[in-house]
Amino acid sequence: MSITASSRPSDSHSPAQPSSHPRQSVITPANLVPLTVEQYHQMLRAGILEEGAPIELLDGMLVRKNRAAAGADPMTVGELHMLVIGSLTELLPLLKPLDCHIRIQGPVALPPDQEPEPDGAVVRGTRQDYADHHPGPREIVCVIEAADSSLTLDRTDKQRIYADAGIPQYLIINIPDRQVEVHEEPLAGQGRYARVHIVKPGGKVSLLVGAERRLEVPAAELLP
Repeated sequence: MSITASSRPSDSHSPAQPSSHPRQSVITPANLVPLTVEQYHQMLRAGILEEGAPIELLDGMLVRKNRAAAGADPMTVGELHMLVIGSLTELLPLLKPLDCHIRIQGPVALPPDQEPEPDGAVVRGTRQDYADHHPGPREIVCVIEAADSSLTLDRTDKQRIYADAGIPQYLIINIPDRQVEVHEEPLAGQGRYARVHIVKPGGKVSLLVGAERRLEVPAAELLP
């Protein structure tokens, strides 16, 4: 009797076929090898990474900055984001008499494996003081993020990184909700700040500029 297709023997010995079901990835944070801040700098010096590219080092991983408007192409820069950046630059003449200044979208060094690029950072001293290094935790008074598409990242991973580094104040300029979220009293090792309060357009942001000095800034001047 001839063997028809319906009566073929079991395919148990036939070549395995690709599965149509997605398989769980074996790549996990446990087997990734993070970069250190120094290794990151070596890649920049060697030209492996382009200097000035919108990339930051978070938890030892290279992460592309998202400055886009919510729902827009992440490779673009949102118009409202740029308005906030313009407002931050206008703080410079107010900060200079207070022996500090603001850096715009520049790296801050938080060794061993963090070098974020906040949209703004209030640091002690003058710009010339940082001709040979990026400011570190002891020199940074406040970090500021203009958050649109990046809002979730800024509220979670960025908050954890800044709090664990002991940055005294962290501001999230929340573009979608038109409010400034002020984080203070970092709880290092817990990845969060003990005190958080919201400032709406009619209120004032008490910007930390020193151990016991503050600059009162109308929230409406920071929001787009």
